[in-house]
Amino acid sequence: MPRKEPPPLASAPLAYENPDFLGSPDGRLFRVLAEYQEPMTRFRRERIQDTVVFFGSARFRALDVANHDLELLANTGSATPAPPHEQPATKEEVARGEASGQKLKLAEAAVEMARYYEDARKLAGLISQWAMTLPGRRHRYVVTSGGGPGIMEAANRGAYEAGGKTIGLNIKLPFEQQPNPYITPALNFEFHYFFMRKFWFAYLAKALVVFPGGFGTLDEMFEVLTLVQTQKLAKKITVLIYGSSYWKSVINLDVLAEKGAIAMKDLDLFHYVDTPEEAFEVLKAALKEDMQAQAAWEKEHPLPSLAGGVPQEPAPDAQTILGPDIAKTR
Repeated sequence: MPRKEPPPLASAPLAYENPDFLGSPDGRLFRVLAEYQEPMTRFRRERIQDTVVFFGSARFRALDVANHDLELLANTGSATPAPPHEQPATKEEVARGEASGQKLKLAEAAVEMARYYEDARKLAGLISQWAMTLPGRRHRYVVTSGGGPGIMEAANRGAYEAGGKTIGLNIKLPFEQQPNPYITPALNFEFHYFFMRKFWFAYLAKALVVFPGGFGTLDEMFEVLTLVQTQKLAKKITVLIYGSSYWKSVINLDVLAEKGAIAMKDLDLFHYVDTPEEAFEVLKAALKEDMQAQAAWEKEHPLPSLAGGVPQEPAPDAQTILGPDIAKTR
């Protein structure tokens, strides 16, 4: 018997509109490429040339640093508070004698972290105010963070209060989290892949400031230090480790050199700093050197001119000229 005529067939989805394909293992390549090209498009549109990156703890959230107790978050990047028994003791609990030893220790730590929050906020403001005075058609040394709470919020907040653009490179996590409100909306990013997020941290940065933090901060700091140590980036990155008392109690980098695990000269890859003013002076001196080096390079590699006839090679287009200054790899 002849087969029954089939019903009309709906159009198949376009490949780039097919969520089943894009979300599958076969679509991973396109997801990775999207996390490169989509940020690149926005950086070009916003005329971002390079960045100063802030790393630090995301677990302390300051609702209003001057007037409220700090709140400890449940996890790095989470918007959910830690359980009450893990929170720092409040002034009222201390006054009533209701604070446990652990809560008192956390309260002391909260005071310390509040200082680091304010220091990051001030330093980011100093950098942004100075960077906005620099000549050029692109935004230089834009303050960048991981986009979350804590030190990240402080950095974005300081840049925002100074009137500058500021970048947040957030990461999608399995628990609740959200970007802080001080990020420039057009420069608010969310990544699925940690390695693509790290790419954008490293390849636009001309300086890195590492405030006290935990696993994520350690991971990001050593990732950049390894790139600098192995000269995989064809540029100089100034690395500041902020809060020498904190960091020297957490890790002893001198022992690595004493035991021969790193070279003695590797200890020169970073600088300890303890005040926003000290950090700003070190950064400003290093970034002025970067500007001088770039000016010298541009003098040796001028843009093509039509005075001698049509050049053989095409001139860079406006998007290339005004796009971000991504470091080359060696």
